[in-house]
Amino acid sequence: MTTRSPLVPPEPRIGVLGSYGGLNTGDEAILTCVLTCLRALRPQARLVVFSRDAGHTRAHQPLADEVPAWEGVPHRTLLETLSGLDLLVLGGGGILYDGEARRYLRLVRAAQLGGVRTFAFAVGAGPLREPDDREAVRTVLSAMDEVVVRDEETRLVLEEVGVERDVTVTADPALLLSPEPFTAQMMAQEGVPADARLVGMSVREPGRAAEHLNEGDYHALIAGVADFLVRRLDAHVVFVPMERQDVRHAHAVLSRMAAPDRGRILNGSYSPGQVLGLMRHLDLVVGMRLHFLIFAALSGLPVLPLPYAGKVFDFARRLGAPTLVGVAREQSGLLLAELDRLWDEFPQRRPELLARVRDLRDLARETGVRCGALLDGLPGTAGEAVERGRAGSPWVVEEA
Repeated sequence: MTTRSPLVPPEPRIGVLGSYGGLNTGDEAILTCVLTCLRALRPQARLVVFSRDAGHTRAHQPLADEVPAWEGVPHRTLLETLSGLDLLVLGGGGILYDGEARRYLRLVRAAQLGGVRTFAFAVGAGPLREPDDREAVRTVLSAMDEVVVRDEETRLVLEEVGVERDVTVTADPALLLSPEPFTAQMMAQEGVPADARLVGMSVREPGRAAEHLNEGDYHALIAGVADFLVRRLDAHVVFVPMERQDVRHAHAVLSRMAAPDRGRILNGSYSPGQVLGLMRHLDLVVGMRLHFLIFAALSGLPVLPLPYAGKVFDFARRLGAPTLVGVAREQSGLLLAELDRLWDEFPQRRPELLARVRDLRDLARETGVRCGALLDGLPGTAGEAVERGRAGSPWVVEEA
């Protein structure tokens, strides 16, 4: 039997915590990219993904070595898993918002109290108005080894909450996703014509992350946009759900269209890479979901974001895309004018778009560089670090 030299430290156990488990295609894209980055940094590391649907993550994330569930699990079990880590990676993605932030950060704080290093991997934040969530963010992020956020909007939210520490702004991890084939057979199975001009559209449900959306207004607005594109470009419209709830809203928009026969809603279950691969079949994209817009930008398509939240507005600004404010019916004329101009001017705009996407991808890689530097400074084993980090703000770690 071979034994490891005592001079060679064991490879680290790295935990990854986020909104994972197949609930959202964008979050799954982030997880794929985070795991790919960590595997490149430490090929022999043990990657432990805390999932909201452990079965889904085990089936769809082959880079994960262990997948414990973290919802509805005894608190002692979670603490045992956390205590065996050398590093806990939080994120990426928009997980620090009212009603959710405190749930994730209880686990991060438990890791910190056990001496585990913690790293925020290009997270997003906001809205944050509830006192418990604000306190959790202020306390736990201030105690993290490093905080990297994906956009300037998040940095400003953290500053307003009272996080007093250096915060690095990079870009969304999903900008590093690789495409997978979306075949002609898959297009045919979805009933999407092969010889037509295609416009991709993304809608979303109202909720805590999109609390100002008026459902009736934005359904009518997007239906009007879809009809305009049918007439203007002789196009077919393909609605791409990024979450299960998006399907209902896509049907609501389709029902309001004057030309519903020109619309299709994707019904299949696709990986993030396949959704990115779908983009090569499209000619134009209009959308609300951030990662749908990211996939379109990666594919060099003309993109019109519909900003329902600061993260979408921030991405539109960084992309050089039209930056409309909000999604409201009274903006219909302005939106259609922007679409007209975007389509006509895109051949001249495309080189700038591609250059901006390259810059954003470089920023996204910087997150991995910073995480790698933290990994370089880890002690030899998790056990050696147990006494670290027990001091600090006594934010209570409650039972899950």
